[in-house]
Amino acid sequence: MRREHVAGATVSVVQDGQVVLKRGYGFASLEPRRAVDPDRTLFRIGSISKTFTWILLMREIEAGRIRPDAQVNLYLPDRVRLSGRSREVTIRQLMEHTPGFEDRALGQLFENDPRRVRPLDLYLRQERPSRVRRPGIVSSYSNYGVALAGAAVTFGKGKTFERMVEDEITVPLRMNHTTFREPRPDRRGLPAPMPERLRDDISTGYAWRNAGFTPQDYEYIGQVAPAGSASSTAGDMARYMQMLLGDGTSNGVTVFGPRAARAFRSPLRQTPPGINGWAHGFMVFDLPGGFAGYGHGGDTLAFHSSMIVVPELKLGIFVSTNSASGARIAYPFPEALVRHFYAGPATFPRAGSAELAEAADAYDGAYLSTRRAHGGLEGFVGLLVGATDVEVTSGGRLVTRPALGEAKAWTPDGPLSEGRFVATVGDERLAFLMEDGRPVGFRPDINTETFRRTPFAERPGVLTTMAGLTLLAAVGTFAGLVLRNRREVRQNQIQARAAMVQTMQAGLWLAALVLFGAWAAGASDIERIMYGWPGPLLVTASASALVAAALCLITIAALPAVWQGGRRVDSWTVLRKVFFTLSVLIYTVFAVLLAMNGALEPWSR
Repeated sequence: MRREHVAGATVSVVQDGQVVLKRGYGFASLEPRRAVDPDRTLFRIGSISKTFTWILLMREIEAGRIRPDAQVNLYLPDRVRLSGRSREVTIRQLMEHTPGFEDRALGQLFENDPRRVRPLDLYLRQERPSRVRRPGIVSSYSNYGVALAGAAVTFGKGKTFERMVEDEITVPLRMNHTTFREPRPDRRGLPAPMPERLRDDISTGYAWRNAGFTPQDYEYIGQVAPAGSASSTAGDMARYMQMLLGDGTSNGVTVFGPRAARAFRSPLRQTPPGINGWAHGFMVFDLPGGFAGYGHGGDTLAFHSSMIVVPELKLGIFVSTNSASGARIAYPFPEALVRHFYAGPATFPRAGSAELAEAADAYDGAYLSTRRAHGGLEGFVGLLVGATDVEVTSGGRLVTRPALGEAKAWTPDGPLSEGRFVATVGDERLAFLMEDGRPVGFRPDINTETFRRTPFAERPGVLTTMAGLTLLAAVGTFAGLVLRNRREVRQNQIQARAAMVQTMQAGLWLAALVLFGAWAAGASDIERIMYGWPGPLLVTASASALVAAALCLITIAALPAVWQGGRRVDSWTVLRKVFFTLSVLIYTVFAVLLAMNGALEPWSR
């Protein structure tokens, strides 16, 4: 925690029906000082909330009220039902994250203003994503899909999702400090807020900035509650894990039956060894020693959590941290614990592969995540942050360099033709998708996204190169205005007007690039990006680029007349005509690339 700048953490470990460890570390609040209490301090558990949703859904399936292979629309109110190509999405596809939706989050998944929290059905109508691939093919994590599942389990019940969780899971299990409700004012049309008795026990979220902890705004997730709004304690999560290890039963209380118990340990998708196959919504983890774990990770902006049960060891592990950098503790901790007690010694780093070094050209290149927005400003930003470069070193190690995050090295895990890789340090895995013996994409072990070869027009390197050329052309235009001897300027009327339009373009492109650069310089502040999306800098940059792109139509139309030029005494020099033409070409290509990738849509989110 000291090394990773984590203010507080809470941990519980259960085994053989007993609580082996339950402890709080550090602080739930720094001003005033309040230590983490494992039985009282509420941590946001993020997407671990989804396991509650899957339990409610499997209860409905066990009771015969929902059929897993039926279209989800059968279980949704009219105003929420999917339309168009999305109508065929099934319940099963929601559980395995294959509905084919794009993934949008900025400006709506988290809110810091309780007045912006919406009812679940309104959120589902207003934030409906596009279907960008055929359902049932590729697992690509979908918070929206889980929210749909939450709406399906409440259909016709006369209860809110929050109330169903209480009635069917948390109250029977005596999880008295677990709730999907949030500390906001009561408001008509919304579920009741968090009870007053719990509010003083909420942990503050922190980020490490300027060599100190900075408190973060409370993250409201109630508008998409089934996907992530739960808060809990280590003590309550110990009870929850005991129930999961008990096949749905704990201390005489039965939450779900044998069919659900089998489902939560039965992957829906056939995947290579070590790759999560989605056990009816639960993630499948390949742990040290060859043990299989089932559970989920959970991330908000400030909180990072992990919960894994290992049936073969009768073991359950939960950890949650209250700081933005806490993922470096929460995610490795269960694996480290299992390795320490139950796995044989391993030698790290693993050696490279001479065969891989020889096949480097087949793997090298740019890859793009499927888990992103498609279109609009969020889609454009997604192209940049969802990119990963892959390179094979001369030592036979495959290195992945994501746009966000740290580079990691991998080595083949079995025959190279199978495309399976394991981290040189640790037990993380990758599986490449092979077509005709050639890699075309890869999946990380948690299988929340697939990285495909990036089309040429969507590569960040191509966009960056064209942005640089556009900058040079714009600067060159203004330099010409300054350096050109006005007494020697020879031009006809069309050339004069074309020069005026190109100067306007140059100013607009410079403004767009400078504004986008200013926005990108602050992009490390994830809170500001999430809550303030898209923000005036990005919108103005997009609007400037849109006008500059539109002016390309005028300069293209003027090109023939510019080259005709008339008599030499009233015409541009050949050099100036060439520069004008090159500028038109550069601006046009850049404008087309931006238009293809959603950057010229200032009205979009």
